[in-house]
Amino acid sequence: MRIAILGTRGIPGRYGGFETFAEELSWRLVERGHSVTVYCREREPEGFYRGAKRQYLPTIRHKYFDTLAHTGFSTAHLLAHPVDVVLYCNGANAIYTWLPRLFGMPVAINVDGLERKRKKWNALAKKWYHLSEWLSTFCPTRIITDALEIERYYREAYHAESTFIPYGAETEPVAWKPILGLEPRQYFLYVTRFEPENNPLLVRESFEKVSTSLKLALIGDAPYAHDYIARVRATEDPRVLIPGAIFGEGYRVLQSHCFAYVHATEVGGTHPALIEAMGRGALILYLDTPENREVAGDVGIAFDPKTLSHAMQQVIEMPEEKREAMRAASIECVRQRYSWDVVTNQYEALFEGLCRGRG
Repeated sequence: MRIAILGTRGIPGRYGGFETFAEELSWRLVERGHSVTVYCREREPEGFYRGAKRQYLPTIRHKYFDTLAHTGFSTAHLLAHPVDVVLYCNGANAIYTWLPRLFGMPVAINVDGLERKRKKWNALAKKWYHLSEWLSTFCPTRIITDALEIERYYREAYHAESTFIPYGAETEPVAWKPILGLEPRQYFLYVTRFEPENNPLLVRESFEKVSTSLKLALIGDAPYAHDYIARVRATEDPRVLIPGAIFGEGYRVLQSHCFAYVHATEVGGTHPALIEAMGRGALILYLDTPENREVAGDVGIAFDPKTLSHAMQQVIEMPEEKREAMRAASIECVRQRYSWDVVTNQYEALFEGLCRGRG
């Protein structure tokens, strides 16, 4: 099959979950003999990455226009260079998904979570995301949801059935290498975009209330949240490290060897960093939302915004045998439910079915 992936910033994954998703899915599909094109916003020196073609197109660098502009340009290019099946990422792009169908290309869209609930969006953007939810129910050939809670939402709110395919993760911790002056199992970790609904400020302030020699590594950044990021960084606690975004091997090392991983997002479906941390054997503390509970409820410790400090103290005082048992349970959970190979099987089967029906 010839497959096109639109709506992300591109590959390799250097920004967020959709970018990592595009990378992990594309190279696995290429290994299975398919031709994959990933539309990218950043020009790279090499035209291919791990076997997938990178198609660069420009965008409009603006908080509210970046995604829609680039996906619009990508769609125009796609119509002139048709493929067998198209995958759009991000529900905001639903408005474009009917166009490839006019040219005989079946289209699936991964809608992610309920983006309109994010605090970073103004009223108009939230209305656009709400409209896009509705458009997602009939403009593409198929809706993909990566969390059962989001699948339930679309069924109840729009009477729309979707295909549930979770996000994937690896289950192999990587060897320790020195990074940020840290020591293995001597730091709490949180990796996220520094935006209000992801609560890095809550995590930092909660940690500062805990009496411990452990450190906190807050890893991340965001392109349009400068004021909020400044608030997150405004700490005098020497135990808190905020180095910015870290990808690749450093990211994997940090997740594999943290004392505990804190996950504090309020909005979204299945969060990639959460299951990636679980797959690498992290002890999980998670903000108690339905989506986070769906992923980590059986293997992690839930908290609310008022109890995070207590949860941190709880795991510090916990016997090491119990901590190790929870880490092992996290790995097994990912192995059974979130394997990338299983996820790729499901996408491949979906694409083959769409091609047979020609959407």
